[in-house]
Amino acid sequence: MGQLQALELATYCLIAVNFVTFAAFGYDKMQAENGGWRVAEATLAFLVLLGGIIGALAGRSLFRHKTRKNLFHGENVERGSGQSLSDWSAGGMGDPDFA
Repeated sequence: MGQLQALELATYCLIAVNFVTFAAFGYDKMQAENGGWRVAEATLAFLVLLGGIIGALAGRSLFRHKTRKNLFHGENVERGSGQSLSDWSAGGMGDPDFA
């Protein structure tokens, strides 16, 4: 696989993760309003760490959801997504011994 193909695949993966994150925030908001089964905050945070920061911020804004939770405030989200990006760029993603 060429470098351009890898970049294209990574771009599509990020788009998909952001779409899923956005949808998860919307679904969680709907369930919160209807008293249904909610999406765990750990799941939402994990989606953000996978690269779904844009989807999370868009979902928070559009659905007005998780706006009072400290975990989802901009500084924490940026720090977490920046850490996952640095781990990935260092080659540590998928390495069980990487700390």
